[in-house]
Amino acid sequence: MIAFGETLRLAQRALRRNKMRSFLTALGIIIGVAAVICMVSIGEGAKSRIRTQIEGAGTNVILVFSGSSSSGGMRGGMGSQPTITFDDLRAIQTEVNGVRAAAPLSRTSTQAISESATWTTTVYGTTPEYFVIRNWNTVRGAQLTASDQAGAAKNAVIGQTVAEKLFGAGTDPIGQIVRIRNAPYIVVGVLDKKGQGGMGDDQDDAIFVPLSAFASRIQGGLSNFVRGPVYVSATTTEAIDTVRRDIGSLLRERHRLGPDDEDDFSTVSMAEMTGMLTSATQTLTTLLASIAFVSLFVGGIGVMNIMLVSVTERTREIGIRMAVGAQPADILAQFLIEALTLAAIGGIIGVLLGIGVGELLASRFGWNSTPRTDIILIALGVSATVGVVFGLYPARKASRLDPIEALRYE
Repeated sequence: MIAFGETLRLAQRALRRNKMRSFLTALGIIIGVAAVICMVSIGEGAKSRIRTQIEGAGTNVILVFSGSSSSGGMRGGMGSQPTITFDDLRAIQTEVNGVRAAAPLSRTSTQAISESATWTTTVYGTTPEYFVIRNWNTVRGAQLTASDQAGAAKNAVIGQTVAEKLFGAGTDPIGQIVRIRNAPYIVVGVLDKKGQGGMGDDQDDAIFVPLSAFASRIQGGLSNFVRGPVYVSATTTEAIDTVRRDIGSLLRERHRLGPDDEDDFSTVSMAEMTGMLTSATQTLTTLLASIAFVSLFVGGIGVMNIMLVSVTERTREIGIRMAVGAQPADILAQFLIEALTLAAIGGIIGVLLGIGVGELLASRFGWNSTPRTDIILIALGVSATVGVVFGLYPARKASRLDPIEALRYE
C-alpha cells in the first residue's frame, strides 16, 4: 500500500493539473457557503440593530395607543380612533404606581422654512417629559420646558439633520427663526445625534415643539383627545409588567368598559416589541439560511458530477497506478482527498466571500454585519461533509476499476 503522504501529493498534483476544472468544482461550494454566511451575518446584524434602536427609544418604556376605528367592515390600525384623553394621561401620571414619567406625542410631516432654505421634515408636538423618557439630551441650547407647554410658546428643539439642512453645517441655529405652517418658531435647542431608528428612519430629521402650540397652530385646534401614542416610563425594569397591567385596569375603569367589552386602547412595551421584531428577523434569517444550505448541497452534486467525469477521463491513469502496485484503497483515498480538498478550499473561500459581501450589503443599508462563529464552523463542517459524501461514489467507482480494462481504455 502506498504511503498516505504520497497519495496526498498525487491528489494535489492532479488538482493543480486541472486548475479550471478544480475551480469550477469548488465554485458550487464557494457560492453555497458564502450565501449561508452572508444571510446569517446580515440577519444577526439586523437583529442587533433592532434591539439597539428599540432599547434606545427610552428606559423601561411602555406605549399606550388609542383604539382602532371600524368602517364598512374594515378595521383601522392602532390609534385610528382617538380614545385616550389628556385626563387619562394625567391619571396615568398620578394614579399608577411605578410610573416615572408619561408624555403624549403627536406628529405631522410638513415644510420648515428658514431664511436660506426649505426642508420637509417631521414636526412633533410633545411635553418636556418626552425627552426624559427617551433619554435625549441637547448638544446646544435647552430643551422644551413646562412653561413652554403652559404658554404654548413658539419655541422649537431641532435634530441635527434639520439644523444642517436649514442653517448649514457649522452654523449655530440657536436663536434662529424657523417658520412652520406660516408661524415663526425660535430654535432654543439642538438635540444630540441619534442616527437611524429601528425602522430605518432618520431620528435627527425632526422638530419638537410644545404640544399646546402644536395642537393650536399645526394640528388645527385644541382637543381633549391625545392624537398619537402616549409614552410611559416605568421606574424599574421589574415594574414594567405591573405598570402595564395597572394602566390597562385604570383606562378600562375610566372608559367605563364592562367585563365583556373589548379594550378601546392597547399597550405594548419596548421589550415586547424587541421580542416580536427579533423573532420575525430570526425566522427570515433561518429561511434564507436554509435556502443557502440547499444551494450548498447542490454544489455537492456538482462536485460528484465533475469527479465522475474526472474518473472517466483518468481511467488509463488509474490502470497504470494499479499496475505498478497501487491498491484500491490508495485510489479511493486519492479521489476522496481531491474531493475533500476542493470542498475545504471552497468552504474557506466561501466564508471569506460571505463575510465580505455581508459587510458590503449591510453598509449599503446602514446596518452592521455580524458573522457568527458557530455558523462559520457549521458551514465549514457541512462543506467538508459534502466533499466526502459526494466524493465517495466517484472514489469507490475509481477504486473498483479492473486494471486490465483500465489500461485498455482509450
